[in-house]
Amino acid sequence: MALIAPHGADELRPLIVDDARRGELEAEALTLPSLVMSSAAAANAVMMGAGYFTPLTGYMNRADALSAAENMRTTDGLFWPVPVVNLAESCPVEAGQRLALTDPNREGQPLLAVMTVEAIETLSDDDVATILDRVFRTDDPEHPGVAAFTAQGRTVISGPIEVLNYSYFEEDFPDTFRTAMAIRSEIAERGWERVVAFQTRNPMHRAHEELCHMAMEDRSADGVLIHMLLGKLKPGDIPADVRDASIRKMVDLYFPPNSVMVTGYGFDMLYAGPREAVLHAVFRQNAGCTHLIVGRDHAGVGSYYGGFDAQTIFDDEVPEGALALEIYRADHTAFSKKLGRVVMMRDAPDHSPEDFVLLSGTKVREMLGQGIAPPPEFSRPEVAEILMAYYQEIDGTRSV
Repeated sequence: MALIAPHGADELRPLIVDDARRGELEAEALTLPSLVMSSAAAANAVMMGAGYFTPLTGYMNRADALSAAENMRTTDGLFWPVPVVNLAESCPVEAGQRLALTDPNREGQPLLAVMTVEAIETLSDDDVATILDRVFRTDDPEHPGVAAFTAQGRTVISGPIEVLNYSYFEEDFPDTFRTAMAIRSEIAERGWERVVAFQTRNPMHRAHEELCHMAMEDRSADGVLIHMLLGKLKPGDIPADVRDASIRKMVDLYFPPNSVMVTGYGFDMLYAGPREAVLHAVFRQNAGCTHLIVGRDHAGVGSYYGGFDAQTIFDDEVPEGALALEIYRADHTAFSKKLGRVVMMRDAPDHSPEDFVLLSGTKVREMLGQGIAPPPEFSRPEVAEILMAYYQEIDGTRSV
């Protein structure tokens, strides 16, 4: 059986170039004006280069960006849930010219992509307000996604791009960063057909682990893709290398062989809640997954979104047939003292809060920082050990 088709195309359309073309572009770039991109625009380039944003060929113009924000479609009808833009304070070339795009996240700001500039436009105050309202559902400058978007400038530089590399992700996370092409290839090699994707920017505790088991069983899946965000996070989030170590330990000890792929992707999180959940679905389909686990407050931050808005958006706003991938809807999962196992809380209506092992993220953070392992019903001891070492290290650094 063939793998699930990519979104909007018969095959992946990664914008990464081969070695020969890379050499040509590097030589050409020496003769071109250059622009240091925002981190968000660089992350978009990496996602396009890695095939995750198939079938996009480059950065959206103003009309497509607004259409994606308002209708989750580009002006030519492609379903796409968020603007994919290159915003800057100004553009050093005119429309029709070539532009070298350099990487803000690597020392020396090396070349990341080369684009043919098709249009240079400006977002109005109303345009920005529309994008913030529809994509982020807030214009609060304290929202990290809003802050990142509004800090980029108002000049929309659009056109097709060719991507030369994957920024710092391949070098910094060689064991974890994978392109959509590589994931599809490995899924095929493993002989998997039904694959559940689990999105994470945090370490995985017992509830997350059991959720993956539940989804695999309920959907008769062959495997789980644990797909972690490797890009820029908000302050306080756990670094990718610590997450990676704790997740791999959990997989090694508590999942059957050949049932899990632990991988990561390079992107700057939007914290856009429901809209970002839909974007996650698009690029997990491009990575060859048939299902995506969408849990409570998926891709959210603070209290900007309702607990299950990232699930209901698929009912209320995503048109039928827009995606081939299906959503696996998850409630809060917790260890039931009554049943002696992890359950979805919605499936235990006879339970009171006292019947669950419930710990806030703040409480767990305090325990780990003090070298106290959370209860084994909440966190695997081997995972807790890795996290305790990290928290004690940073707390020790702060106190020096």
